[in-house]
Amino acid sequence: MGKELSIRTASAEDAAGLLEIYRPYVEHTAITFEYEIPTVGEFEERITNTLKRYPYLVAEKDHEMVGYAYVSPFKERAAYDWSVETSIYVRKEAKQQGIGRRLYDRLEQILRQQGILNVNACIAYPQIEDEYLTKDSVWFHEKLGYEMVGTFHQCGYKFGRWYDMVWMEKMIGEHRNDQPAMIPFPEIGDRIG
Repeated sequence: MGKELSIRTASAEDAAGLLEIYRPYVEHTAITFEYEIPTVGEFEERITNTLKRYPYLVAEKDHEMVGYAYVSPFKERAAYDWSVETSIYVRKEAKQQGIGRRLYDRLEQILRQQGILNVNACIAYPQIEDEYLTKDSVWFHEKLGYEMVGTFHQCGYKFGRWYDMVWMEKMIGEHRNDQPAMIPFPEIGDRIG
């Protein structure tokens, strides 16, 4: 039997460990269009800012961080409060173990408690797969119920080549004419395990 996976809310103290998961994605892939490795301080700030309104989750196996997922605003204007953009990163050697699915399942559970209705994924997409980018992320999101909604062509340039970016979406709640306000994560955070 494999080690037990646990999922918890991240804190700024996790920044260095999470940055080590993220670093190879910046250095060796076009999965993120970021060129420079953020500093630990920048990563701490990203975590802290996210947690003011949204969940930021860490997956651990045997007390080792193996993945993380979080959401950010889809857009800043008030009318978009019920929509978010998802992000997920799993340690390369821990892929294909169900960690991503477990992180997204927990994330969606929390987002439903917050009243979030639309989850959107912005995904780097190759016209032709190469050593920096495959279509695996799109296939992963399709398995979780996301649907393709649009493509921006050759909008990201990394490693001397151009990549597309696609948007995928999944509806996780009921859209109403009298929609209740979205609840910030700190107000429901103590209800997650």
